Amino acid sequence: MESERRAIVCLPTYEERENLQPIVRAIHAAAPRVDVLVIDDNSPDGTGRLADELAARDPRVHVLHRPGKQGLGRAYLAGFAWALERGYGLVLEMDADFSHDPRRLPALLEASRHADVVLGSRYVPGGGTVSWGLARKVISRGGSLYARKILGIPVRDLTGGFKCFRREVLEALDLPTVASTGYAFQIELTFRALKRGFRVAEVPIVFADRRVGRSKMSRRIVLEAMRNVWAMRFSEFARAARAARRVPVGTHA
Repeated sequence: MESERRAIVCLPTYEERENLQPIVRAIHAAAPRVDVLVIDDNSPDGTGRLADELAARDPRVHVLHRPGKQGLGRAYLAGFAWALERGYGLVLEMDADFSHDPRRLPALLEASRHADVVLGSRYVPGGGTVSWGLARKVISRGGSLYARKILGIPVRDLTGGFKCFRREVLEALDLPTVASTGYAFQIELTFRALKRGFRVAEVPIVFADRRVGRSKMSRRIVLEAMRNVWAMRFSEFARAARAARRVPVGTHA
C-alpha cells in the first residue's frame, strides 16, 4: 500500500530558472513526502543546471535532461516513463510557473484514493481563473465545451494540466501512441482513461497567470487541439471496431 501512495510531480521546464526553486519549495511545503521530477528541455537560461543543484541538495528532487525543446506532451511522456520505471504509484503533472497552486496538491492526492485520474478543474464549483481577459476565457472554456460535446464525455475541464494519475492508468493508456501536444495532449489522456473504464474526478482549482515570463499558449496549440479532437473520436471508433472483431462469435448447439 505504501508504494501505491508513493507520489511524484512531473515538472516540465523550458527557461524557468526564476520560477524553479520557488515552485519546488512550494511543492514540498504543501506535500513534503512528494518527489519532484524536473524535465528540462536544455533551457538556454540554465534551468537544467539549477535543477541539478537542487537535486544534489534534496533527495526528493530528480532531473531528466532532454536534448532540446520537443513540446509539452513529449516532456510529460518522458516523465511518466521515468516515474513508472522507478515504481511510483501516483504520478502528477503541473506547470512550473505557479499557474497551478501547489497548495492544491493535497486535495488531488486525497481524491486519488477514490478516483483513478484526478483533474484540477477551473470549471467546477469553487474553481476559476485569475487575471484572464475575455478572449482567453472564451478560448479556454469554449475549448473544453467543444471537446466535451464532440467526444461525448462529462468532464468539465478537459484542457487543464494539473492532474494526478494512478500508475495503472498510465500503464493502460498505450502512451507511446499519444501524438498530441499542448491542450490536445491533456484532452487525449483524459479521453483515453474514460474510454478504458477508469474513474475520473475533478477537484476545484483557481488558475492564475504565470508569475514570471510569457504564456506558452499559441494559436497553433489551440488549432491543433480542435483538429485532434476529431482524430481522437474517429480513432476510438476504429479501436472499438477492432475490439469487436476480436470477440469470438458464440455457437449454438
